[in-house]
Amino acid sequence: MTSVSESEHDQHSSFIKTPQQLIVVILASFLVPIVGIILLVQLVISKPSADPNALTPESVAARLQPVGRVEVGAPAAAPGARGGEDSVKAVCAACHQAGVAGAPKIGDKTAWAPRLKEGLNGLLATATKGKGAMPPKGGAADLTDTELARAIVFMANQSGGSLKEAPTAAAKKQESPAPKPAAKK
Repeated sequence: MTSVSESEHDQHSSFIKTPQQLIVVILASFLVPIVGIILLVQLVISKPSADPNALTPESVAARLQPVGRVEVGAPAAAPGARGGEDSVKAVCAACHQAGVAGAPKIGDKTAWAPRLKEGLNGLLATATKGKGAMPPKGGAADLTDTELARAIVFMANQSGGSLKEAPTAAAKKQESPAPKPAAKK
């Protein structure tokens, strides 16, 4: 007979090697389920509650804010108050800066020369009605005739013209004389 050693025969060994490890494993096997049961009972018994500050009108309004907002307000300047340069930058420069669709470039004296012969009234009539690809008033229906005239004067003068600009509303107020006091009888 051959003798077999004990280590060769014991193929199933345990990770618990000492009595202290056995005590820890036994305690953990009782405590873990008990803690789990206590947490489940607390979850079932507890009533859901909200933060008291979450119900204030300010907090509710903040949560109900829309994702976006459209604000319609007054124009940046009162009608008739925009200067020529402002109107050109906002409207005219889109085409006249680069010469899009046959628009005369700002500063191109040869392209503006035949147009300048028409004078301010002729240019204003053409710009008001539109010409070619340019819509009436350059597509800015909110431009007043005075603002349109200022824009034309600005572009024409940048391109070799010498047109006089229509005065702004503020300049008109400054030029107007003070009212005379009523005569006493």
